[in-house]
Amino acid sequence: MQNFQDAPPLQQQQVYPLTQPKGLKVLANFFSYLFHPLFISLYVAGYLIYFYPYAFARYDDKQKLLTLAFVFSITAFFPALTVFLLWRLKFANSIYLRTQKERIIPYVASITYFFWAYYVSKNMPGSPGIMTFFFLGTFLAASAALMANNYFKISMHAIGVGGAATFMILLGVVSAEAITVPIAIATIVAGVVCTSRLIVSDHHPYEIYWGLIIGALCQTIACYFVM
Repeated sequence: MQNFQDAPPLQQQQVYPLTQPKGLKVLANFFSYLFHPLFISLYVAGYLIYFYPYAFARYDDKQKLLTLAFVFSITAFFPALTVFLLWRLKFANSIYLRTQKERIIPYVASITYFFWAYYVSKNMPGSPGIMTFFFLGTFLAASAALMANNYFKISMHAIGVGGAATFMILLGVVSAEAITVPIAIATIVAGVVCTSRLIVSDHHPYEIYWGLIIGALCQTIACYFVM
């Protein structure tokens, strides 16, 4: 019998989700895909462009669409393309990036993409400060995730939804706008997504908790420096 001392470190052990009803797993997978980290920035930008008052009031419909297309390309398309190329070039076993080693290059690429988004938002005439604040937060979160990845496989889903929920809360504070419904929706989504990852992913609970903390902390820091 293997001694306790001979067991591999916690971060190296394979974690399997507890047995759950099939329908619950289907729902958990659905929410995991719907609120994939690649889409979080797009959802936040879509809200700011089309639903949040005043932020993009000076933009016409074409400018709004171009802004949303830029956000999609830099935060979703190029990161997804990077992961696809890593997989096809055999640098990753799958597009799901199940190991810490496979996540290093995507993290570095995401840091570059998010810094580009922050830089463009900061220097583009007429771009609202709240967009700059959000992209600085995502850049800081990607950087923190890369550092955390040296020690454990932090949840990218948790970082994304935790950052988005915190951004919405801070947006309500700094703007004094009545956005209680969007804040409530973002908070509920964060809870649902993190619960879904506990059900269908191979994450330890602390990897999800730390993802939430890092996402929230980085948006708070960004708010302090930009707003």
